[in-house]
Amino acid sequence: MKKHLSIAFLFIPVLLSAAPQDSHVFFNVRAFGAKGDSTAIETDAINRAIDAAAAAGGGTVYFPAGNYLSFSLHLKSNITLFLDNGAYLIGAASDKGPGGYDAPEPNPADKYQDFGHSHWHNSLIWGENLENIAIIGQGWIIGNGLTREGRPTPGLGNKTIALKLCRNVILKDFTVLRGGHFCLLATGVDNLTIDNVKLDTNRDGFDIDCCRYVHMSNCSVNSPFDDAIVLKSSYALGFARMTENVTITGCSVFGFDIGTFLDGTYQRNNFNRVPDRGAVTGRIKLGTESNGGFRNITISNCTFEFCRGLALETVDGAYLEDITVSNITMRDCMAAPFFMRIGARLRGPEGTVVGKARRINISNIIAYSADPKYASLILGLPGYDIEDVKMSNITVLVKGGAAKEQADIIVPELEKGYPDPTNFGAIPAYGLYIRHAKNIELMNVELKVENEDLRPPFILEDVKGASFINVKAPHAQGVPTFVLKNVTDFKTVQCGSVPDKEIDKADNLKL
Repeated sequence: MKKHLSIAFLFIPVLLSAAPQDSHVFFNVRAFGAKGDSTAIETDAINRAIDAAAAAGGGTVYFPAGNYLSFSLHLKSNITLFLDNGAYLIGAASDKGPGGYDAPEPNPADKYQDFGHSHWHNSLIWGENLENIAIIGQGWIIGNGLTREGRPTPGLGNKTIALKLCRNVILKDFTVLRGGHFCLLATGVDNLTIDNVKLDTNRDGFDIDCCRYVHMSNCSVNSPFDDAIVLKSSYALGFARMTENVTITGCSVFGFDIGTFLDGTYQRNNFNRVPDRGAVTGRIKLGTESNGGFRNITISNCTFEFCRGLALETVDGAYLEDITVSNITMRDCMAAPFFMRIGARLRGPEGTVVGKARRINISNIIAYSADPKYASLILGLPGYDIEDVKMSNITVLVKGGAAKEQADIIVPELEKGYPDPTNFGAIPAYGLYIRHAKNIELMNVELKVENEDLRPPFILEDVKGASFINVKAPHAQGVPTFVLKNVTDFKTVQCGSVPDKEIDKADNLKL
């Protein structure tokens, strides 16, 4: 008994030393003039607390319960912002007091990506060339004064948190409501950990751009108007940089009405008012900005609800390779459950060439697709195949009900177009449409249809090497399971009513 007591007492001084009352460790924003009264503009007081902590060699800037209106806050190295329970850091509206958000800094490379990706200073919280920083605690950040627009507006900020060329960063436990154009823009950040953060926002959730060694876990993102979790590799740093060695696990993404995730009502009333190509977004995506590339990415144990599906895109010359996606459920998927795309937008310096997408494994997925217009898409370009894709242990329930005429639609190439599945319009297959691809394998895949659909489950066009093993897909009477156009090295094994076949070449064959 004495031995157990002595061990317990050893921990007490450690816990006390980290308590908010310890003025040698915590820099309480109230001690620097912040009131937390929902009225005063607290920008200067909070920045004074950050400066004092930095001058002391580092420390924790502590926000006790209260409502803190602020414009741009300037992070420093070795600083933690601690938002305690009941603390609300609120982005001030530009007409509510003196000052405003910092102006967007000049960036000679901003012509290669959207404005929102090219600037960091016009944010509620920003830091550049920093190390060992954290934003933690169970408080909230509310972006009332942030614009959701991705264009320059004097005095306005459009991001909640923006970090450029930082390392050793932790974001944990806090909540963001209405985060502006981006809740987080992290560009060129290494050793980034994001855990148990909740976002309920009016544009993008997490934008992870040109970052390495990123670990995101246990996060929930509601973003009906744009992407929830998106990895990018823009040219905003003035050079191409890979986004690589990233894990995303245990996260949930959705497209409910803004605010209704956090208040627990999960409403869908704004479905017809969503501006982004006619459907809620809220998905996990790699791309669109894609100069530097994506490599060694794992996405696992995540849920999608009432949003678009998974998107893997390279349209600006990047390599997208060594990607694993597993243990995912999707419910009420509003566009393609799976979208893989090579494009030739090539927004980058002169000489940028088309990229590659290869070595992609997708497994253990259950998806319900709610819109009968769409299907999953694997779309390369002529001469630029998507390569080495394996999809296994997948069940997709399709709403179905499409008319026979939809099976005759020609899917446009859209080489230079914006890469979103909805831009390709209605799809002539109900399950998977594959074009300009090489070495595609589907194993233990089952499609189910709620309503009879007069489209074939699978259409393959300009495909070199495709294996379908234990693939089940119902089809209406007189409708083939497979339509093969300019396909070589095609194989079926145990695919229901389709006999086992090995076909060297098929120019226009229906099975």
